[in-house]
Amino acid sequence: MAPHAALAEAGADYELVRVELDENGAASAEYLALNPWGRVPTLVDGDLVLTESAAIVLHVADRFPDARLVPLVGSPERSEVYRWLVYLTNTVQPSYLRWRYPERYTADPAGEPGIVAREADTLRRHFDRLDEQLAARSWLAGDERSVADLFLFMLTRWARSQEPAAWERSNLRAHFLRTLERPGVRRMIEEQGLELPDWALARA
Repeated sequence: MAPHAALAEAGADYELVRVELDENGAASAEYLALNPWGRVPTLVDGDLVLTESAAIVLHVADRFPDARLVPLVGSPERSEVYRWLVYLTNTVQPSYLRWRYPERYTADPAGEPGIVAREADTLRRHFDRLDEQLAARSWLAGDERSVADLFLFMLTRWARSQEPAAWERSNLRAHFLRTLERPGVRRMIEEQGLELPDWALARA
């Protein structure tokens, strides 16, 4: 979601290619030649093949500076974007994946409920912190949306089935709605065919 939204927000010409998995959950040999991990997304930009969502959104921001997806180089706001993006991709996202797919993180099925319980609590604390960060500001860093906000938008939607859902926090919900107003974000939602809650549909 975040790299797709970044491309759309930047006004880039792009083509989406669906990655199909076989009955064993493996990607095709053609895709593995691009990304040996077999994970999505992968960006092909000329001769450059780039993996990892955080790297892709920063690459898109640098390739299309007029889109102002990151603040100016050397500014405190840009450093804040780096901090929040790394936090979201290295700390919040792994916690979500452990909560959502506990079987990937233990060889003992009996240990899965414990992983889910611990990560549910960890995620609640992460989203509480993010909600507090947004109490006095519209965006994570600076006065404009950045790639960090696109990443938070993605994680907020991912956590819609948590208790409570991430977007049940008032500041996170307001941030989600602000981000949803961006034309590129709406385009991403439409192109991926993603569902939105009723309270968000009126703003889409």
